[in-house]
Amino acid sequence: MAIPPATMVRKVDAARNRAGVEELTMPELKRRSCLPGLILGVALLSVLSARSLPAQSSNELNFASSLEDYRNLRRMLPDHVHRLAKDLLELRARKIAAFARPEDIAARRAYVRERMTRALGGFPERTPLDARVVGKLERGDYLIEKIIFESQPQFYVTANLYLPKGGAPPYPAVLYPLGHELGAKAHNTWQQMLVSLAKKGYAALAWDSLGQGERVQLYDPDFKDSKVFRSTTEHTMVGIQCLLTGDNVARYTIWDGMRALDYLLSRKDVDASRIACTGNSGGGTHTAYLSALDDRIAVAAPSCYLTSWRNLLDTIGPQDAEQVLLPWLLDGLDHPDFIHAFAPKPYLILSAIRDFFAIEGARSTFEEARRIYALLGESSKLKMVEADDGHGYSKPRRLAAYDWFARWLKHSDDREPEPEVEILAEQELFCTETGQVATALGGETVFSLNLRRAERLDPKLPPLRAPAELEGYRREIRRRVSELAQLKLARSAVKAKVYGQLQRTGYHIEKLMYESEPGISIPSLLFVPDSPSGRKPGIIYVNGRGKSARASSGGDIEQLAHAGHVVLAVDPRGIGETFFTDEDQSNDFPRYFGDYNSAMTALLVGKPLAGMRALDIARGVDLLSSRPEVDPEKLSAMGVGTGGIPLLFAAALDERIRKIALENTLVSYGSVVRQRIHRQVFENVIAGVLKSFDLPQVVASLAPRRVWIVDASDPLGLLLRAPEVEREYAGSIQSYRLAGNALALKIASRRPEEKAASFYAGFLKE
Repeated sequence: MAIPPATMVRKVDAARNRAGVEELTMPELKRRSCLPGLILGVALLSVLSARSLPAQSSNELNFASSLEDYRNLRRMLPDHVHRLAKDLLELRARKIAAFARPEDIAARRAYVRERMTRALGGFPERTPLDARVVGKLERGDYLIEKIIFESQPQFYVTANLYLPKGGAPPYPAVLYPLGHELGAKAHNTWQQMLVSLAKKGYAALAWDSLGQGERVQLYDPDFKDSKVFRSTTEHTMVGIQCLLTGDNVARYTIWDGMRALDYLLSRKDVDASRIACTGNSGGGTHTAYLSALDDRIAVAAPSCYLTSWRNLLDTIGPQDAEQVLLPWLLDGLDHPDFIHAFAPKPYLILSAIRDFFAIEGARSTFEEARRIYALLGESSKLKMVEADDGHGYSKPRRLAAYDWFARWLKHSDDREPEPEVEILAEQELFCTETGQVATALGGETVFSLNLRRAERLDPKLPPLRAPAELEGYRREIRRRVSELAQLKLARSAVKAKVYGQLQRTGYHIEKLMYESEPGISIPSLLFVPDSPSGRKPGIIYVNGRGKSARASSGGDIEQLAHAGHVVLAVDPRGIGETFFTDEDQSNDFPRYFGDYNSAMTALLVGKPLAGMRALDIARGVDLLSSRPEVDPEKLSAMGVGTGGIPLLFAAALDERIRKIALENTLVSYGSVVRQRIHRQVFENVIAGVLKSFDLPQVVASLAPRRVWIVDASDPLGLLLRAPEVEREYAGSIQSYRLAGNALALKIASRRPEEKAASFYAGFLKE
């Protein structure tokens, strides 16, 4: 069974604790992890309390989960995206099974590299490293050099180079990317291995990855740490911003590694023909990445990373943003492809039987790769070593790596015991005076570099300068929304099943379930006024907090029903009764990223969650328009919070929706890349969307239909003032002027005490 994000990271952290990786005491861990959340909580309190009718979870309205036929309803979304993923993996397996010639492997290698590079967003320009040695530590038979280089201009990388004092240079070298463990390049296990390598005659280079050690990206001067504490959270925070611009945060981490290799090869004491790469966990990820992409690496040995996507889906799910290249599964790729891209050079898979990266996945990856190496006539160059332990670069794996490197870089073996080494304090290995690049050097961050890339994007939309150009603009936006959101609408009859009715003063509520597509059932509530008779205007209503939010007696939906509107409130997949999360909310992924597992898996298969939800909403429109009480020529749509974006996409493609109101909805995707911290936007992210359009441009395409934008929010969910929203929507305002209906687009604020029926009266009038 797939594990949701909260459990995922909690179990990963627990495993790391057992491996001696996490070194904070629990009180300290809780203090440091909770403070940012507390500050966010205070900041958001004004928003959540403004109209707090919302999150009622009355059993009479949330009916579906109590039905025997739908007892697994909350697993519907993860199960659905997992089915899509496994179907793609089956297609891939059949293709790989057909490989019969070395030429097949060569073609696969080229394909893997092309897809990886595309997923990353390409690579930066190779600029001067401006590397400098800022300190040296003499340690008996080895030396540690403290190095700072610039992988991009003013994007500083802090590194330690371990060098032997004996032997004759040039030395074979080991590139050592790091995992997520605390201490970064100074972590005890890394020091043990790096010193051992130097004592064995290798030059070994380790550098702080983004968000770790001296390279915290979201540095907070008050916390003297990251604003979001965990490196995995920081990676994903900036990673989501990179996804919006069409990049992956691994673009920066991999480039750091390639430039680290540039630095190694610039030294006369390093043999460019004898380069190995190894790392554990996130370092194993980057060993797999770097070896697949950089021909200069001669030997690879990833530890505690390689498994298979089938096993990942069944266990811990997608990890933080730099470990997920999109759309990997749609592209027909899996973990063995990292090895295929490196073949037939020497490759050692280092695995832990009790790792959270499932051992069965590692074994299946090895078996597939073994067939490929045999096909190339190089079976001796692939090996897998398992140790009966948990996650970490444990001694059995380190010893196996030493022997593998000796075999292929020195043409000997290494069966010597691992030497005892002196473990230095983290501060002794600092390259900066303050222990943080942010305070010692300043310079660029992933946030600033990505923002600059976003500002240079040109979606190349059709001009919108005259009324005659409106239709062409509208068609192009629809095409782009359909393509990027993978949203295809085909109207057909929707059969709804009724599960009871509630009578309230002046109206009744029907409890309905309808099927959006095979396997996707949508719980909904239909509010039908008792009078007047005849057909009435209809409203499709989507609240990101679920259909029962604002549905209590006296709430917004009741007011709309009393005003004579038939309202269909729906729970699109992953919302309301169909939301899947773990009860343990101690981890910060759910707090920041919602259902990360399902949303990221959806992106892996090329089916963004926002597009899936838009389909659910459009099918709700099919249902609503078919009701005898509803006038299909008078349909409106109202979206609240995270429900607003998929509703907007549905409206862009479905002209039956005559009026659209968005309340408390994210003002734009662009705002996410302009603000360092965001919260609860990931479920609506579409990879590369800013290369094609932004939300204000979708609104512009709706002209002259009536659109109200009410209390638009920033990426933290905080409400924006009308002038700020008007600046974002300047192009939309111009579009409505060209359409001759400037007043149809309204940017407004709603006072907390203001009733829905009175506030929206102007919106709903014919």
